[in-house]
Amino acid sequence: MLTTLHIQNVGIINDLSIEFNEGFNILTGETGAGKTLLIGSLAILAGGRFSKEIIRKGEAFSFIEACFYVPQNQLAVDGNVIVSREIHENGRNSCKINGRLVTVSELKEFMSQIIDIHGQHDNQLLLNPATHIQYLDRFIGNTMIQQKQEYHVLLQQYRHIQKELKENYGEEQEKERRLDLLHYQLNEIDNAHLKESEETELEVKRKQIQNSEKLAQALNEIDSNLNDNAITAISSSIRNLEKIEDCGTIYQEKLSSLKSIYYDIQELARDFSSMKEDIYFDEGEQEQIEERLDTIFSLKRKYGNNISEILSYRNKVQEEIEKIENLDEYREELKQNLQAVEEKMKQLSTAMNELRKEASQQLTQQINKELKELEMPNAKFEVNIEQTEQFNENGKDEVEFMICTNIGDESKPLHKIASGGEMSRIMLAIKTVLTNVDEISTLIFDEIDTGISGKASKAVGEKLKLIAKTHQVLCITHQASIAAKGDYNYYISKQVNENQTHTVVKQLSEEEIIEEIARISSGDITDIAKAHAKELRKAS
Repeated sequence: MLTTLHIQNVGIINDLSIEFNEGFNILTGETGAGKTLLIGSLAILAGGRFSKEIIRKGEAFSFIEACFYVPQNQLAVDGNVIVSREIHENGRNSCKINGRLVTVSELKEFMSQIIDIHGQHDNQLLLNPATHIQYLDRFIGNTMIQQKQEYHVLLQQYRHIQKELKENYGEEQEKERRLDLLHYQLNEIDNAHLKESEETELEVKRKQIQNSEKLAQALNEIDSNLNDNAITAISSSIRNLEKIEDCGTIYQEKLSSLKSIYYDIQELARDFSSMKEDIYFDEGEQEQIEERLDTIFSLKRKYGNNISEILSYRNKVQEEIEKIENLDEYREELKQNLQAVEEKMKQLSTAMNELRKEASQQLTQQINKELKELEMPNAKFEVNIEQTEQFNENGKDEVEFMICTNIGDESKPLHKIASGGEMSRIMLAIKTVLTNVDEISTLIFDEIDTGISGKASKAVGEKLKLIAKTHQVLCITHQASIAAKGDYNYYISKQVNENQTHTVVKQLSEEEIIEEIARISSGDITDIAKAHAKELRKAS
């Protein structure tokens, strides 16, 4: 569940921290005080899109952070997970889970397992039939998830093979042109007889030849210094130490060390002498090296940044040549592969269709039951499933929710019949049913009571209260009958300090809750309004 929400520099919110509780959390308050900003901030934290316009005027960034108590989650530390997102004026934003940087998609995936936000735009999404199959599949659960994952792998293969089959080399003349070019490239690379480490070795040789005079002079001097000076001096020192080695162990030790140095220097002297002999200047060899490096450079300019890439390109050319020369055979093989993949997709599509048909009956029954409890006793919800000829992201199924709200009417698509208040209750019915199969712990409703009042709003409040027995629920409302059912009530207001407006949130005491319910129901906190508020509170 959401335990703490911290927001900085979002709209009129300056620096705000709120502690939330289990059960039914009600948020009420003045219009424009920042209620929707709270939900918007949570939506951004859940990986939603944002506009730089949300950054508070005069500030360089917005920051949103929340602590969730989710002991069953593998990322939790002592049962807690801290999620944050920081947004800057230049559009840069950083997302973190327990201090570790994550991508927006990773944040979105993680948060989708913890919170479900129903904003005012969700009713519009429900009007889009493309979203209906997502609700149905979510209701089915893990079995459908596994089948869709398997299906999506096949769908990618299917589309890749189709793309391969569509690609060709045009007319015979175009195919021959392409083959000529490929053979030319293959021969050019093969005739160069490239070796992986060749370029590096050539560069070293070229550098030695270019600096042969300087190398020879330096090595001659080193050879002279070592043989004529160092070795002679050390040899003389050894002879002198041998004369006095019986005078103490220290002289014996120094003699041993000096002999070791003598042998090392002798070895070095031999190495430098050999290196000196290897230094020469051969103009013909230099020309050969330059020509070879020019050849490699020319091939690099055409086929890759280094010899390894050139050889890799060569292999691709060889594969394409074989593919074109055996095009008919290759296409036949692709067709067979496509047929095999298509058969598997058909089997999975059929299995998913059967799952959806069976689940749609259960979903229909449960949603109709919820609609009756939400004061829509005559409503009849149905799930219409049609199969298409072509494969799509969901197999071959298209799903559309249908409803009839009056006795005697025929079922029609939601967007043709449902009013705003009805849409809110239909969405709540769907959410209620889905909460029974989801493991999401926190549900957030932003003005779910839009377009309803009276008995309908009372029924919505009772439904939310029921959900809150097994889930944490946060709800922004303007209905007194819903606010009266809160386990915890928060009042959101705005204050002006030093010519700046900022949002303030206060958790209300029981007496303050009664006054707030009275304010919502009548606009004035009168004794009559407070008495009515107490009755609502008692009935909750």
